Amino acid sequence: MSERTDPAAGPFPDRLDPLTGVRFFLALGVVLFHYQLQWTLPEGAAGLLNRARLGVDIFFILSGFILTHVYLQGDQPVNYRRFIAARFARIYPAHLFILLAMLLLVLAAPVLGIGLEPGRFNPADFLATLFLVQAWLPRDGMVLWNGPAWSLSAEWFVYLAFPAYAAVALRFRHRPWMLVAAATSLFILLDAIYRHWFGSVLPRAEDNMGVLRIIPEFLLGIGLYYLGARWAPSPRVAIVGAVGATALLLLAMQIGADDRLIVAGSGPFVLALALLAKAGVRTFLSHPVAIFAGEASFALYLVHIPILMVWRNAAQAIGGWPGDYGMGLLELAAMLAVTLAAAAAIYGLVERPSRQWLRRRTFGRMPDADARRTVHSDQGEPF
Repeated sequence: MSERTDPAAGPFPDRLDPLTGVRFFLALGVVLFHYQLQWTLPEGAAGLLNRARLGVDIFFILSGFILTHVYLQGDQPVNYRRFIAARFARIYPAHLFILLAMLLLVLAAPVLGIGLEPGRFNPADFLATLFLVQAWLPRDGMVLWNGPAWSLSAEWFVYLAFPAYAAVALRFRHRPWMLVAAATSLFILLDAIYRHWFGSVLPRAEDNMGVLRIIPEFLLGIGLYYLGARWAPSPRVAIVGAVGATALLLLAMQIGADDRLIVAGSGPFVLALALLAKAGVRTFLSHPVAIFAGEASFALYLVHIPILMVWRNAAQAIGGWPGDYGMGLLELAAMLAVTLAAAAAIYGLVERPSRQWLRRRTFGRMPDADARRTVHSDQGEPF
């Protein structure tokens, strides 16, 4: 049976391992979504992979949930300088490394005889991507310097706006249903506005004002955290809830449900996984391999498109294949293996050391409790 608990009594454990382990599968789903656009199987063979791109929305909800867990405990206001420095250290090193690698590839392309579409890799888009503002304003096309970085642009926006989120969260934390209702209403409103302006539903927003997509979803994550703080499920109830929420979400993706319904099902999915940790349930998502894979998922998400571009251009240059050639499953498996290895290397050699160095330079040595919570804040970070 589940029971109500006092939200002030330590609502969740410091470690929320299921939310770390699941990050790998969310990132892998986005990778496979992009792969299935290139393969030789018949249209419709992808099933739920066509909706796996909505893992980005789960990450936006997850980010609001985890940052509430780390920064919005007690009644003290957030130390904004420490917050924004920690967020910068979290997302920027891997982003900058991959962006500079893309710049080198673009500069080397003419030397290697690789043709690029004129105007697509332009200085204005490079600067917008560098400063993570490319998803803040309307635009006609995609920013190709590293397409997945649009979601970092959206995350950076809510980081900058975090004091406003914190003020709302602390005011209504004892009425979490109001936060959930406000997030839902805001999503419906922004979806109507986006459809009116651009003729597409809100979960399709990416480079073209993708920032609108995260605004309500981040708030939903905050509301779900305070809602879950009131519940103390037994291990059995937590397992049933997690299995049920996961099955419903995967079924909705498989049958091609409306994107907005899948986003609605993503909230209970995130909360159910967090309640597994609260109930002390250990699953495969808590295994050290799953934890490492989850920690490296940020690099996986960022690097998979550049590797896909390089791979296909090399195949065309070396094999003389047409630009629209379809990739077989063995070729895709080989490319995935290369991508996973590259992601692990970027995480271990660039992302994690750079983050730790920046945090030491900014904060010095933190108290053990603060250090623990800061480390575990990484589990909710974005694509």
